[in-house]
Amino acid sequence: MNKKKKPFLGMPAPLGYVPGLGRGATGFTTRSDIGPARDANDPVDDRHAPPGKRTVGDQMKKSQAADDDDEDLNDTNYDEFNGYAGSLFSSGPYEKDDEEADAIYAALDKRMDERRKERREQREKEEIEKYRMERPKIQQQFSDLKRKLAEVTEEEWLSIPEVGDARNKRQRNPRYEKLTPVPDSFFAKHLQTGENHTSVDPRQTQFGGLNTPYPGGLNTPYPGGMTPGLMTPGTGELDMRKIGQARNTLMDMRLSQVSDSVSGQTVVDPKGYLTDLNSMIPTHGGDINDIKKARLLLKSVRETNPHHPPAWIASARLEEVTGKLQVARNLIMKGTEMCPKSEDVWLEAARLQPGDTAKAVVAQAVRHLPQSVRIYIRAAELETDIRAKKRVLRKALEHVPNSVRLWKAAVELEEPEDARIMLSRAVECCPTSVELWLALARLETYENARKVLNKARENIPTDRHIWITAAKLEEANGNTQMVEKIIDRAITSLRANGVEINREQWIQCVAHNALECARAIYAYALQVFPSKKSVWLRAAYFEKNHGTRESLEALLQRAVAHCPKAEVLWLMGAKSKWLAGDVPAARSILALAFQANPNSEEIWLAAVKLESENNEYERARRLLAKARSSAPTARVFMKSVKLEWVLGNLVAAQELCEEALKHYEDFPKLWMMKGQIEEQEELVEKAREAYNQGLKKCPHSTPLWLLLSRLEEKVGQLTRARAILEKSRLKNPKNPGLWLESVRLEYRAGLKNIASTLMAKALQECPNSGVLWSEAIFLEARPQRKTKSVDALKKCEHDPHVLLAVAKLFWSERKITKAREWFHRTVKIDSDLGDAWAFFYKFELQHGTEEQREEVRRRCENAEPRHGELWCATSKDIANWQRKIGEILVLVAARIKNTF
Repeated sequence: MNKKKKPFLGMPAPLGYVPGLGRGATGFTTRSDIGPARDANDPVDDRHAPPGKRTVGDQMKKSQAADDDDEDLNDTNYDEFNGYAGSLFSSGPYEKDDEEADAIYAALDKRMDERRKERREQREKEEIEKYRMERPKIQQQFSDLKRKLAEVTEEEWLSIPEVGDARNKRQRNPRYEKLTPVPDSFFAKHLQTGENHTSVDPRQTQFGGLNTPYPGGLNTPYPGGMTPGLMTPGTGELDMRKIGQARNTLMDMRLSQVSDSVSGQTVVDPKGYLTDLNSMIPTHGGDINDIKKARLLLKSVRETNPHHPPAWIASARLEEVTGKLQVARNLIMKGTEMCPKSEDVWLEAARLQPGDTAKAVVAQAVRHLPQSVRIYIRAAELETDIRAKKRVLRKALEHVPNSVRLWKAAVELEEPEDARIMLSRAVECCPTSVELWLALARLETYENARKVLNKARENIPTDRHIWITAAKLEEANGNTQMVEKIIDRAITSLRANGVEINREQWIQCVAHNALECARAIYAYALQVFPSKKSVWLRAAYFEKNHGTRESLEALLQRAVAHCPKAEVLWLMGAKSKWLAGDVPAARSILALAFQANPNSEEIWLAAVKLESENNEYERARRLLAKARSSAPTARVFMKSVKLEWVLGNLVAAQELCEEALKHYEDFPKLWMMKGQIEEQEELVEKAREAYNQGLKKCPHSTPLWLLLSRLEEKVGQLTRARAILEKSRLKNPKNPGLWLESVRLEYRAGLKNIASTLMAKALQECPNSGVLWSEAIFLEARPQRKTKSVDALKKCEHDPHVLLAVAKLFWSERKITKAREWFHRTVKIDSDLGDAWAFFYKFELQHGTEEQREEVRRRCENAEPRHGELWCATSKDIANWQRKIGEILVLVAARIKNTF
């Protein structure tokens, strides 16, 4: 025990020892140092202390006063400009001269305050009134309602319910409810078991008991007694088909609302499906600090220049955007007081004010601006009654009789007879308005219309539209021989008045419904511009659509005489002869074209096509040989290879392909044809080698990547095909075709989850690709397809692939009418998409009449589609190389299976 005892215990502390200094426990005060805490009312220790110092609180007050009396002369209390913060002489004696000085200063302050008192009080009063106008109290807002309380009777007052929480306990204390979907078997089980009724229905007793005269019977609660709603009669089971229809009704309504057809072109609402949520969007998206800065800036502008109208308009619109409509109205009305001659301020005030108030504002505006057309138009728009609108516009015409806009607005409200009378007065007041003259001519009879147009030409001799209208008038009344005369006179008159009409203006004058007038205009335009190929082309297309074959050929003969270098005109003439069955004439036209355009690739290929289509294969071979020697282009070599390929001469085709690749190794179609020929001969290794060599020369050719991938998939090398597509996507980013093939590869392999993941990545990289969206719609399960179609329409509202997918979606749901509407929209937007025509034709084969099928086929033949995945796969097949458009349409429709 002695060994464990510390040696320093019991010994005195060394000199200078401070307890706790070694561990840093110094510099603080404990309760033991200052004694126990004492209350302010406790007596002091001195029993003989004088009054005022007998408690602890008294002594603390005395010591604090003494501290306050001491002047604080520290450097922290000193400022270079103001000196010390406190009074340096506060402790000095307050003498009589000090009192006199303070009195003088006080008198001066009082005098100065009285001089500014009236102005200050007036300014404060105005500020208070302005503040209360901008921010009225709740008491002022409800003052009119409080005045109506005088009309409340005692019974009505007593019938007012007491304030309290009338909700039940579950509503006052809401809890999270767990909802579990019930399977269909639950309903079926309970429907079969049924329940017992303990009372008789009064409706049953009307017919003497439980038996009723209705064949269904009301004898039992469920079987046979349910009306045809969600229960099927007589079975007691749920009709799940009708439940599905009810679930899809909302989406059907949305799809119907997102589209409309205007002047033959489909217009899909780009916002479409979320327009009902517009009211939930915040009215302004800016930072609140930016709004405050803008408000201060506009206030400064108004105060600096109160007669500047844009400042008041901008201020009112700022308050309107931030939701303070009443403040905006007050501001704009203040603006009308400051700028009474500003048309824009009055119109903005009328826009912001409600109904009757807006009318009063417009009436006030008319008194200040009696010549403003826009204010009169706004006043007419505010009126809801037609007679009131007419009255406003007629009053406006009294003040502004030379306004074309007012006359047009007034005439639109009148009946035809009254409109004719008003227009006769309008052309007197506005003799230089072409629109009013033409409108009057349309309402008059034939004889009077001629007189009106003659007067119009006298008043406006420089306008060509009046002459064109006169020509249309003569044609509409059967005077076709006058049309050309009128056009000639028009040219003479316009030139005499110094009017020069260029080529585009002539083409714009062409009237599609007045054929003779249009033909006369084209004839004169061709006289003025005989060497312009575009005018000849438009005239040729006009004759092709509205004229006869003879008129078209005659026009083309004149065209090639004036424009011999225009290859397209020669080709149109040759094609017209060929379609009419006159092959020798087509050959002669192409021969003349060769003379005018030696070594022209288009004419060489047209001649080859003419011979091959008429089974003149040897002549076609000779033409291609000459073309290869005189005009060796990649397309000429490609057509040479294809001719030998379709005729079955694979060896000659391969030799030509090798020769072509020596000259044009960067032309991807030659590599494709070489690989496909090898693949047709089942030489897989050679085909793979051809595709790989082609991709080295043409790494950006999407069809080459697809052919190589499909070749590997065909021989069972799924991993290699996947790697090829990944490599292709790295070299060609944002390529929808490659992404689509990757998705389909996984889907064909049965890996639907991977396909869905790839589709999500594809849509992230190519968010506006209609091909990907159309595929994504049918990757979804049936209940989610409509939602996906809405998303697709939002991203690609005018894409034909998306519209075609929506049409197929309606077709799969057996909504025949809607499907037909969407098919029509698809082929209107892109008539070159062969797949759309094929699906449309297949649809009409199943659900349409013979006339509807023939209509689709005829329109397809006129459109001559060239693109589309299924269409190209059939039209470019070697076995179908001589098929017409209508035959290809039937073949593609036969390949389509209703598996979507």
